[in-house]
Amino acid sequence: MFANSGAEAVENAVKIARYATKRQAIVTFDHAFHGRTLLAMTLTAKVMPYKQGMGPFAPEIYRLPFAYAYRWPSGPERAAEALAYAVDEMKKHIGAENIAAVIVEPIQGEGGFIVPAPGFLKGLAEFCQANGIVFISDEIQAGMGRAGRWFAIEDEGVVPDIVTSAKSLGGGMPISAITGRAELMDSVHVGGLGGTYGGNPVAAAAALAVLDKIEREDLLSAARRTGEIVAKRFEEMKAKHAVVGDVRGRGAMWALEMVADRATKEPLAADKMGAIARTCLEHGVVILTAGTYGNVVRLLPPINIEEALLEDGLNVLDEAIGTAAS
Repeated sequence: MFANSGAEAVENAVKIARYATKRQAIVTFDHAFHGRTLLAMTLTAKVMPYKQGMGPFAPEIYRLPFAYAYRWPSGPERAAEALAYAVDEMKKHIGAENIAAVIVEPIQGEGGFIVPAPGFLKGLAEFCQANGIVFISDEIQAGMGRAGRWFAIEDEGVVPDIVTSAKSLGGGMPISAITGRAELMDSVHVGGLGGTYGGNPVAAAAALAVLDKIEREDLLSAARRTGEIVAKRFEEMKAKHAVVGDVRGRGAMWALEMVADRATKEPLAADKMGAIARTCLEHGVVILTAGTYGNVVRLLPPINIEEALLEDGLNVLDEAIGTAAS
């Protein structure tokens, strides 16, 4: 099904899951971002600026901890512990038989490019499959080559029941897609799904051109090469600057988590984060800050960016971090 925005894709994916399963509960996670419309906003974790003053929110939404390796209380390699907690909550406090869907970003975007601890998503998907729960992979930010595959979930060894796509899918044109197993998509009665501009022919033509370009120019490989350069430089920045607490990412989707103290992992103050972004901008480089604590520098360069231009931008970021940290 085609719609116009990521939020519309998420809303329709949830509608389909609820209709197909005849259940109501939806499970989402800490640090998630799924959109700004009512249901999508409810699924989103961070209150400010996305939800403040916008309630009341949609019912039957349940939030669980994400396997945020850097900040998991007992250590970074605790996917099994995070999974066990999530499964226990779903069994005891929601009831697996009441859950229509689990929706998750395979790499959390606005939450700070959080790559889940290995095995967490696969375990969730297996629990969903065993209990008739629809597993929705929100690929609106991580999909279309950004993380080095068509969809970031591919690296987790999981085949979702429904995938949501948008953003890069249209190359700037307004289009989103809800792709799912036929028995789910076809379960909804005629007229139950739709939208005024869904599948707009101009936007659809743009999406076809995007898909052709990714295939023709092997941009999935380009994204991985870009990521290798960024990952190497980010590790160098971590060794050089004490304010860099964590380096994480996949493909051309990488982030630095900035901290005031590596021992306590206290987030770097907002004024210093602002100084880094402002210094970069003054030298011709636009960076985005993100994360629940506002302390993550995330990079979303063109996946086929020229290496010299990328290195130039990384040099500016390196110097900006050094200036802010001094």
